[in-house]
Amino acid sequence: MLAILVAHAVAALLAPPLVRVMGRNAFLPLALVPLASLGWVVAHWGTEQRVQITWASTLSMDLDLRFDTLASIMCVLVLGIGALILLYCSRYFEDDEPRLGLFAAEMVAFAGAMFGLVVSDNMLLLYTFWELTSVLSFLLVGHYAERASSRRAATQALLVTTAGGLAMLVGIIVLGELAGSYNLSDVVATAPHGWLAGVAIVLVLVGALSKSAVVPLHFWLPGAMAAPTPVSGYLHAAAMVKAGIYLVARLAPGFADSPAWKPIVIGLGLASMILAGWRAFRAFDLKLILAFGTVSQLGFLTALVGTGSREAALAGIAMMIAHAMFKACLFMIVGIIDHATGTRDIRKLAHLGKAAPFLAVLAIMAASSMAGLPVFFGFVAKEAALESELVAVVLPEWARIVTTAGIVVGSILTLAYSIRFVWGAFGRKQLKRPSPAVEGMHAPGALLLTAPTILAFAGLAAGFAAPWIDHLISPYADTLPTDLAKPYHLALWHGFTLPLGLTAVVIAGGIALYLAHRTIARLRFEHPPLGNADRMYDATLRGMDTLSLRLTAFLQRGSLPLTQATILITLVLLPTTLMLFFGMSAMPATRPWDSVWQLAVGVIIVVAAITATVLRNRLGGVLVVGVTGYGLGVLFALQGAPDLALTQFLVETVTLVMFVLVLRKLPAEVDPSSVARSKPARALLGIVVGLAVAGLGAFAVVARSAEPVSVLLPDAAYYGGHGKNVVNVLLVDIRAWDTLGEISVLLVAATGVASLVFRTRRFGSAPRVADAPAAQLDALSSSNETTWLLGGDLIDPRHRSLILEVTTRLVFPTMMVLSVYFFFSGHNAPGGGFSGGLVAGLALVLRYLAGGRYELGEAVPIDAGKILGLGLTFAAGTALVSMFLGAPALSSAVLEVTLPVLGDIKVVTALFFDLGVYLIVVGLILDVLRSLGARLDAENVGETR
Repeated sequence: MLAILVAHAVAALLAPPLVRVMGRNAFLPLALVPLASLGWVVAHWGTEQRVQITWASTLSMDLDLRFDTLASIMCVLVLGIGALILLYCSRYFEDDEPRLGLFAAEMVAFAGAMFGLVVSDNMLLLYTFWELTSVLSFLLVGHYAERASSRRAATQALLVTTAGGLAMLVGIIVLGELAGSYNLSDVVATAPHGWLAGVAIVLVLVGALSKSAVVPLHFWLPGAMAAPTPVSGYLHAAAMVKAGIYLVARLAPGFADSPAWKPIVIGLGLASMILAGWRAFRAFDLKLILAFGTVSQLGFLTALVGTGSREAALAGIAMMIAHAMFKACLFMIVGIIDHATGTRDIRKLAHLGKAAPFLAVLAIMAASSMAGLPVFFGFVAKEAALESELVAVVLPEWARIVTTAGIVVGSILTLAYSIRFVWGAFGRKQLKRPSPAVEGMHAPGALLLTAPTILAFAGLAAGFAAPWIDHLISPYADTLPTDLAKPYHLALWHGFTLPLGLTAVVIAGGIALYLAHRTIARLRFEHPPLGNADRMYDATLRGMDTLSLRLTAFLQRGSLPLTQATILITLVLLPTTLMLFFGMSAMPATRPWDSVWQLAVGVIIVVAAITATVLRNRLGGVLVVGVTGYGLGVLFALQGAPDLALTQFLVETVTLVMFVLVLRKLPAEVDPSSVARSKPARALLGIVVGLAVAGLGAFAVVARSAEPVSVLLPDAAYYGGHGKNVVNVLLVDIRAWDTLGEISVLLVAATGVASLVFRTRRFGSAPRVADAPAAQLDALSSSNETTWLLGGDLIDPRHRSLILEVTTRLVFPTMMVLSVYFFFSGHNAPGGGFSGGLVAGLALVLRYLAGGRYELGEAVPIDAGKILGLGLTFAAGTALVSMFLGAPALSSAVLEVTLPVLGDIKVVTALFFDLGVYLIVVGLILDVLRSLGARLDAENVGETR
């Protein structure tokens, strides 16, 4: 199973260059990947395969895969039809199709993601593949990105399925916590009950039904027909829309008896079958007929697999197989018609059956299976569906009658729109000669017809092979309770039974409904009685936009003080109110200070804070605020935390530099009229926030009932993380996941800030001396003065400091050596990648302040974005390498080696993660200097790029 996932990932990566070399013929070797994978599925049919890879066990994110009967059925559909669709693509597209390489990669990746979805036992892993299919569907539906209809359809599909997926995620977490396991097999086996489990099941069903386009979340599927026909034939007929059906089928053995299950699954399923069948009957676009027909059939499948009986499950799986074959075939036939005639409108097609008789035969065969006519597999499945609902003991008698009647009505509509599809596409329509579109058509090639031919004849052959198919799929159905003394089995002929009589009613009703279609059209059902779901979607989006605008206008009025005040007031009121109402365990016992040095530093911090509130000069205010930060670092040092003190000093210095760089663009002093009226309120808010934070911290310490984890950290750092510096080991080993997330956010924030400054081009290196204007370079070459810094010679003499340049020339190498020392020593002594990166960044700051923007380019002639990317690669790569070596992600190992001169050397693999942190910090500071420093310098002197 892992090999199949890896093979699809590799094929997706190779697809673009392969298409560039081979053109559309590249789809042929790409089709071999799902075809070979299908061979593995067939070879292991009837067995249960499991793969368990320990990853983040404490987060319940182990990679658990499970291959059983239900998974094997879905894999056949995903991989088999996927291979045929790729074969079809090799002749559907032309070599000059835009973005064909990306399309091929997305199709292969989608096949792999769907395979991963159906074999995932861990529900969180399943959800990951679930959302991956949504993203790939978005990309595939929006393939024609230049068309507004494609962009809208892709966005609509993504929003609906992702919103449903988020609801499903909440349900998954609740079920996992209730069951004590996130493995789907364990959850179904234990099946937690109660009102909370009922809510969780409803949330999971919301995700499943949105994915399978069941009413009222069905409207995205017809819109998605803006996608290329291979996408419709694969994602929206055989694969992605079946994900919801699969999940319902997977959960049914454990949760079909839940109170909310049957009303939702059966009720919405039958509503979808009837409403979408009616819409399909009235559509004129061949693709829309099939799209609404797909929604109708998906509702039918949902009702069957959700009934909760063996017979209904058997019928549902059989219908799912039949639907995948005939609907994928019909979509490909529509693609051939569109490809050959340039239209899909049945009003513009006449005599196509005479012009393309073989294509017409294929369409009749597939449509017959869709309509449930003998002797096709669709008939076998529909007979089983009618029988299962008639004898469904799990349903009350009235529910059995209503469900059976709903299936009969839906089947009548299915037969009617099947006839309309065939006659609309291939009939003569009382015209003596072919329509213009048919007259100008070109005959489809043999390779283009191969895939639909295989599927059409497979639907016919499966009807005769029904007993053999029953043997293959019944192991899943046997997991549900049976309603009969003698279990039902699939067969082409069961004798003269009530389901056969209902089939006769369906055939007669469908033919009669089709013959009355002109009369129905004259009744002009212009306004659907239940409204238009697509317009409701638009109205919902407009309402959300309006609400967000009004809420934003109320909370964010462009005033930074107002926004900050809102945040601080919430910080004060919310936790304080909760603490007062829900009780306090005890009053904290506090003491003012431990030593007179703490008192002295505290007094300095208080005086600096008060001074910052009365100073009008911006730079002075920033400096005294910096004093408070340095004072906090001194307190850390006095409390025996040199590592925190070092980090605090370095961060405060870098922050101070950033403030100074920004202040160059602001007036020197604050306008007193703008703050005069709000000074008392600001002072009061500041005092209240300070008291609240101090009080909450004190009460939090008192409220602790267990031994603090900090007591265990020294031993955990030394024996688990192989380091004596608890702070560094905590960052790069014990809580490395947190650090990885934080540096990722830091990278995104840096990219966003720099993008706002540069506006047009985000990445690039700082300018070097060679990039300076010619006049400055000429003056530099004629100068005989000693050059301490290359960039310094290009600074205006009025702003140049020779002492600073000489100092920088001497101090910069020392700072870089200190930076490297902090990096290597940080695991056992104060320092680490973060501190080392800050020191290296401050060395670059010094070069920039002494030599200007050109000196920054001479110091590091590398794009800051590349340094940031390399750092993230090292950090994330450490996690991946651990996994490939069979260890949990981000786990540390010790490498020991003895060298002739240096002796024993011990290296912890967390050092490579720390290297990533180091590079990201250096890249971030370089990015800040380039954007807030060099860029603003260039604007000040009027230079343009």
